[in-house]
This record gives sequence, C-alpha cells and structure tokens, in this order.
Amino acid sequence: MKFGSVENPEDFDFNLPADDPENKRILSKNKDGLNQIYVGCAKWNRQDLKGFYPRGTKDELAYYATQFNSIELNATFYRVFPNEQSVKWSQKTPEDFKFFPKVPQSISHFQRLNNCETLVAEYCDSIAGFGNKLGMPFLQMPDNFAPKNWDRLEEFVCHWPTGIPLALELRHTEWYNDDSISTKLYELLEAKNVVNIITDTAGRRDLLHMRLTSPIAFVRYVGANHASDYNRLDDWVKRIKQWKSKGLKELYFFVHQNLEKESPLLSTHFIQRLNKELGTSVRGPNIIA
Repeated sequence: MKFGSVENPEDFDFNLPADDPENKRILSKNKDGLNQIYVGCAKWNRQDLKGFYPRGTKDELAYYATQFNSIELNATFYRVFPNEQSVKWSQKTPEDFKFFPKVPQSISHFQRLNNCETLVAEYCDSIAGFGNKLGMPFLQMPDNFAPKNWDRLEEFVCHWPTGIPLALELRHTEWYNDDSISTKLYELLEAKNVVNIITDTAGRRDLLHMRLTSPIAFVRYVGANHASDYNRLDDWVKRIKQWKSKGLKELYFFVHQNLEKESPLLSTHFIQRLNKELGTSVRGPNIIA
C-alpha cells in the first residue's frame, strides 16, 4: 500500500486529532455497548508475509483465519470473483471470521460511480457467497474524486442496495477540510447509515479526521515501517477506549504496511493492548480469547 508512504517518518507528527464533538451524539445512539471487534490485516498471500506462516503451510487463508478474526479483502478491488469463490473462502474459515471486501475499481476508479448499476449488482452477487461471514464492504475513491463530483456520490450512496452495509473512504482533501463540504458529507452518510472510514497514514495527515457517522468505527491504519508504528497503535487504543465509554458499538480495525511482513506483528500488538485496556477478548496469535 504505497498511499501515504514517506521516506522520513521520524519527521511527522503522529498525534491523533482531538475527538470530534459530534461523536458524543452519534455514539449515544447505541445503548448495547461494544459488542463486535474485528482486527486483522489487508492480505493473506503477499510474498513479504511468508515469514508469518509455518513452513509447509498449504492453505494460507485457512491458517491466517486461525490467527485473526477478519481480513480486509483488497483482492476484490482488482476483480469480481465468482460467487463460488466467496463460498470457498468462507468455508475455509471459523464461524467467527469476517471478510471486509473492497468495492471493485471498475466501480470506483474506472466508472467513478457513474452508470455502474450492473457492476454493483455483479459485485453484490459475488460477495453474497460469504453468507454470514460478510463483514462490511467498503468503497475507496481515488485521490482526484473531488467534491465537484457530489452528485455522483450522493446518487451512489442513496441507491446502494438495501440490506448490504457500506463504508466509505475519500482521499481528496477538500472532503474533510472545507467545513461546508464536510458537514454536507457527514449529514448524507449519517442519514444513509454509511460508515465514514478513518485513514491514518504518514504522508496524508490532511485526511486524518475523527468524525464518526454511526456507532461503528472503521479504521484503516497504515504503518510507516518505523518504531513509531507501535506508539501510534497505543494512541488508537486510548481513543477507542474513549469511544467505548461514549457508546461505540462495533470496531473494524485493519493494519497495513508498505512492507507487509510486520502487519501481523502490529495487529497482534494492537489486539493485546486493546484486550488489556478495554477488557475485551479479541483473538489473535498467541492470544487466548
């Protein structure tokens, strides 16, 4: 994941922004407490992840799913797999496992949300194969998808299939740094129950917001392959603990690295700290849930 990568991470301020005051209202809607936490990596079959698997591992997904309870499935960004493939992946994983498949680039980057009803239907049919192991699909728009494309975004969100959850990641700075635009965006996402993804990466601090649009937090964390990665995760545990006290219902937290070999280590560290600070029992490598 090259997005936001930097050569000199020691020069960046990684402090999280102050919590958004609107989150208190958003989180207060949930009266049932924090009942779902999913933490994992973005991929299971990268070459630089080979050290994570015991020698002789024949099925990497099956092994990965014994270590973590979820995967942010980036493979679906590049192609729409047959429904049968989703079924096969699902069958390799435990009952508590969830897949969080990215919406294909054919929709987000090529069509740019325009005239893509057939593509959306094909994608939804594909991921239906995950059954009750489907987490939350997420839509990631390109850097140059700006607020001038508001009509397309609104149309897409308003016509997203009922019954299938959706999270959204925007990468043009004006979405979050122009108050009139961001307010309009948050109102739309809140009204349509779309989760506003928080992206924490070194080179794009301008995109790091703290605005939730539902009692669900979906965080895409990108490490910098630097010692600061662990301290940054500790800060996230503190923020999530605050959100839990205000009514956070669900947490989806996925760890990326430009060199993915440390992603399982970072994810494990995060789970351990989360369990300790929040009293949760999220499973992970060498962690008894």
